[in-house]
Amino acid sequence: MSLWLAALGARITGFSLAPPTEPNLFSLVGAAADVDSVIGDIRDLPALEAAVARARPEIIIHMAAQSVVRASYTDPLTTYSTNVMGTANLLDVARRCPDVQAILVVTSDKCYENREQIWAYREHDRMGGHDPYSNSKGCAELVVAAFRDSYFRKAGVAVATARAGNVIGGGDWTADRLVPDAMRAFLARRPLDIRNPIAVRPWQHVLEPLQGYLLLGARLLGDDAGAYAGGWNFGPGHDSNQPVSDVVDALAACWGGGATWRQVGDPADLHEATLLHLDSTKANIKLGWTPVHTYKTAVALTVDWFKAYEAGADLRAVTQAQIEAYMNHHPRTV
Repeated sequence: MSLWLAALGARITGFSLAPPTEPNLFSLVGAAADVDSVIGDIRDLPALEAAVARARPEIIIHMAAQSVVRASYTDPLTTYSTNVMGTANLLDVARRCPDVQAILVVTSDKCYENREQIWAYREHDRMGGHDPYSNSKGCAELVVAAFRDSYFRKAGVAVATARAGNVIGGGDWTADRLVPDAMRAFLARRPLDIRNPIAVRPWQHVLEPLQGYLLLGARLLGDDAGAYAGGWNFGPGHDSNQPVSDVVDALAACWGGGATWRQVGDPADLHEATLLHLDSTKANIKLGWTPVHTYKTAVALTVDWFKAYEAGADLRAVTQAQIEAYMNHHPRTV
């Protein structure tokens, strides 16, 4: 997102913890050249307030989160304090910053109360979540709605939330996440261990929802901004709702060299949804946003990036080239 915003001429301030993995995308693509980077914790209210006051942003795009389901079982309090109170902190700071005109809070497709239904979830469906991570995202949605109704609507600040599917792409090294785990295994020439091969997820390349966030952000800064406040789904096309086993087969085939996987452990050890789809009709009709890539293209682009990493390529150039190719294919970006 930082590279894409920089290409569009934005002045960017970032507020985040230090990169949580080594290696990490921020360092590998030299994003510090594009961002006034502030290292801090969104649970630290004074530090967050000072950073926002100095940046004087027109729009805030909130992505900070504890984002791993299994980690939320291990440490639920950090998950809730980051995803719920961190969001409340940011909104409270933003309501006192006169320069802010719009806020976009990115939550998760897992914010919905998942009934394991075959129908895709729409923006008005009930918030919920069985595990601490999913529940914290449903809570964050409710916090945003309360701040929007209590403070921002009357102040003329447009506030929206965005919910994407299982996002994949080059440079993600997060532990306990399928595609990064696969890339680590294949780079090390060992089999990938997976827990639940039958779980179905909406897989999408990272550039797909980012395109949606940019389109929505532009509307939130426009003349009819209030019409775009509220929740938005940015899920992939129906063909991208695939079981884990099919995705890892596609990853292994793209990687080549005998890459393989095996099931380990009990898939019922920790509860995770087995079926979850998003309905993105609202974004399609009101924003003109539609997915570009099939899940197989998303897999291929991801493997291409990690192979470039293995080869010691210029990863900033590789990432910029993927962004430019996407922009050429989908020119509706602001």
